[in-house]
Amino acid sequence: MGTMQIAILGAGVLVFLLMLIFAFSGPSQSKSMARQLTKLKYRHSDSANVRVEAQMKKALSARRKTTRPKGENMTKMEILAIRLEKTGKRWPLSYFFYAAGGLFVVIAGLLLLKGAPLLLCLFVGLLVGAGLPHFVVGFLINRRVAKFTASFPDAIELLVRGLRSGLPVTETIGVVAKEIGGPVGEEFQKVVDRIKIGQTMEDALQESAKRMETPEFKFFCITLAIQRETGGNLAETLSNLADVLRKRGQMKLKIKAMSSESKASAYIVGSLPFIVFGLVYSVNPTYLAGFFYEERLIIAGLGGLCWMSIGVFIMAKMVNFEI
Repeated sequence: MGTMQIAILGAGVLVFLLMLIFAFSGPSQSKSMARQLTKLKYRHSDSANVRVEAQMKKALSARRKTTRPKGENMTKMEILAIRLEKTGKRWPLSYFFYAAGGLFVVIAGLLLLKGAPLLLCLFVGLLVGAGLPHFVVGFLINRRVAKFTASFPDAIELLVRGLRSGLPVTETIGVVAKEIGGPVGEEFQKVVDRIKIGQTMEDALQESAKRMETPEFKFFCITLAIQRETGGNLAETLSNLADVLRKRGQMKLKIKAMSSESKASAYIVGSLPFIVFGLVYSVNPTYLAGFFYEERLIIAGLGGLCWMSIGVFIMAKMVNFEI
């Protein structure tokens, strides 16, 4: 059986398994019943808390309807530009493509010099050139979001103190932009700049929420929107929100500490085959040289990488907890 036939057979088996998964995974009856019960509760309950929760649901659905068409009309280049902007580095798109093209040329050239087949060189070079820059950008985004989340409760408390002293919301946001450093100050400064050029406060905050994509900042935007619709003491509401966000951060740290052992095990199990391959190749290159030119070994290696990727993905999902 030739290499092309083996590849076609493997692709057919993979498509068949995916079709089985989609065929047997139907809608969950428990979730549909829970949604129906929630609708009945919102419709017939006389409790004040339930009414506030219903108003919050309506505000969330209205905000999604107003913001969804903009996201759907964005091109791939615009989405990539937004991702680069999330890093806070002010990198142009050309830097990203230069890095991806340089990695592709270097990796493919090195493998070609080692005697690997041309298709394998192109595949691995394309994989590294396209994947590594996205991985680095994602890492920088996650690091910036983590810094933002850690400082955001302090910014809300400063906002509460400004409101209690009699300042309006827009001026208090400007004070937060000046006093709080890091990503929080940068984002609040962008909100102030948008308000100065004529945008409403809700639209300015919504743009920052779309760029940061953190639940904490979305809670903040929803709180301001609901308070504007229903009224009430904004300072007290934001003070409660800051307390909730601090407890949420403490819970995240506790879960991170409890799952650190499992994450370390996943890292060790996932990296051990690559470490052993590198050590054996450094000691005896001819023993593993067949993986770069022998067709059967190349297919076996790619199959092993696919199964390892599935295992690492499952282990990452098992130790990742959403709060």
